[in-house]
Amino acid sequence: MKPHHDITDPELAKALAHPLRTRLLGSLEDRVASPSELAVELDVNVGTLSYHMRRLAALGFVKLVKRVPRRGAVEHYYTAVKRPRITSKAWAETPTIVKQATIRAALAQVGHYVNDAAVTGGFEVDEAHLTRSPMTLDERGWREVADVLDAMVERVKKIEEQSKDRLKRADHQHERSATLVLMLFESSPEAPAGVSRGASARRGRKTSTR
Repeated sequence: MKPHHDITDPELAKALAHPLRTRLLGSLEDRVASPSELAVELDVNVGTLSYHMRRLAALGFVKLVKRVPRRGAVEHYYTAVKRPRITSKAWAETPTIVKQATIRAALAQVGHYVNDAAVTGGFEVDEAHLTRSPMTLDERGWREVADVLDAMVERVKKIEEQSKDRLKRADHQHERSATLVLMLFESSPEAPAGVSRGASARRGRKTSTR
């Protein structure tokens, strides 16, 4: 089956809305692992995890890389095919109940990454970035900001590809694992006003998130 990266199909949206499947895709980025290994890492029953892994494979989000015989059985190893992306058009056509489940799953995963980084000093390095920028926009401004973020995602992907090429040539010297989180959402009417606009987490720098 051809890999899917635009989840306009409700079946695909539901597949990604499950919190365990979101965690699996995150765990399999740039690595290969088996359900038994991931079950230990994620503290999940291996049978349940294997089921969700097979569903992701059937939908084209992960692929089987190798089979290894172990103690009379065969262990399967998977990797993520590509990060699934919800375009603005796809999001507009996604049912509300699926949107809610997708957001809950995504925020749970983001929260896990952010909390781990905070504990291990990930925000203490030079050029780490953390900004909350309250804005007042009209409809045109909202669309323009959304377009800017879409373009930024594409630019960041190109930077990552160029980095991987350089790292390969340098035998992965100075390799750094980084996570970039972008959000644009309509603020709750009850949300408190920000103390400052565009306040950076470190010395006022506004660069890439690491």
